[in-house]
Amino acid sequence: MISSIKQSTNLTTFSTPSPRKNLSPSKNTQIQSLPTIQNPKQALTHKPLFISSIQRFGPKSRTQRQNPAITCKGYEAADRSQPIAIGLTEESEAARRVKIGGYFAIWWSLNVVFNIYNKKVLNAFPYPWLTSTLSLAVGSAIMLVSWGARIAEAPKVDVEFWKALFPVAVAHTIGHVAATVSMSKVAVSFTHIIKSGEPAFSVLVSRFLLGESFPASVYLSLLPIIGGCALSAVTELNFNMIGFMGAMISNLAFVFRNIFSKKGMKGMAVSGMNYYACLSILSLLILTPFAIAVEGPQMWAAGWQTALSQIGPNFVWWVVAQSVFYHLYNQVSYMSLDQISPLTFSIGNTMKRISVIVSSIIIFHTPVQPINALGAAIAILGTFLYSQAKQ
Repeated sequence: MISSIKQSTNLTTFSTPSPRKNLSPSKNTQIQSLPTIQNPKQALTHKPLFISSIQRFGPKSRTQRQNPAITCKGYEAADRSQPIAIGLTEESEAARRVKIGGYFAIWWSLNVVFNIYNKKVLNAFPYPWLTSTLSLAVGSAIMLVSWGARIAEAPKVDVEFWKALFPVAVAHTIGHVAATVSMSKVAVSFTHIIKSGEPAFSVLVSRFLLGESFPASVYLSLLPIIGGCALSAVTELNFNMIGFMGAMISNLAFVFRNIFSKKGMKGMAVSGMNYYACLSILSLLILTPFAIAVEGPQMWAAGWQTALSQIGPNFVWWVVAQSVFYHLYNQVSYMSLDQISPLTFSIGNTMKRISVIVSSIIIFHTPVQPINALGAAIAILGTFLYSQAKQ
């Protein structure tokens, strides 16, 4: 850190000699003594000057003498800690958009692949509690191996961290299992249409349980969300009450997960990747005893043999794929939160549901009536309007 010195009015003057081989000072060179600083404390300003780079410092050739001896790039520490942009390379807007687009493309692609394999597994092996447990187990194993092999830096957490994470993990576990139960009973597209109504649950919970108020535009944006979901549910050809209620419970659980995350994780210096890894590990510990109690090893063994006899060895790869891609898409979504704003994340989440709905309809040949598609479009449009109004 170099403090700037106020410039004196008495400047040192030099007469520039003509360039020649003898570099000794000429008689015409006039050198005056430097002025002394009477009061050094007054000569120092209160804002330090930070040097970022120095170029062409040292002996110079004859062609360089016409250029400044030193090119100094620095910035001054202002009152609001806003550095002066002098020669600082900033990421261009185009590069930032490309990075965000890359996050969204990876996020959507992984989510689509997960939903496809998850539905294939549930069609052949209708045990959503074990399927949900395997998803968390594989993700937890991946991160534990990454930390052990030092591929990823392990988080530095304490008991207070796990206490704050516990309610988040409970809500995450309920939401994950409920969504899996829903997809085991109804089409993937229908589950995601109902899950697009999550903003309505968020506003209602925040309003009546937390006492938060919202602008009128936010409440108005809920009308197309609720109306579109209702229209889609009424016109669903393969409607199932368990599947419908599973998606609704998942919405409510994820809303509480977000609320607990905001309240409990303030000031916790944990990256998005490690945060989700810790969340998966704790959710796995919570879910495993309930999965054993609800379904049990005997049902799993019988169902596993049936799936292998019907599908063959490919069934094992389906289970591995759905578990790995579940962890990867969630991990990328949490990592993207470190790079983008909540509004951009909400818009990306809305577009993600569109890609999942369309791809699942195409791959599984799900029959869709025109009025059912209209309800889905209205609900998704309402979700987009909500993200705009909420911001």
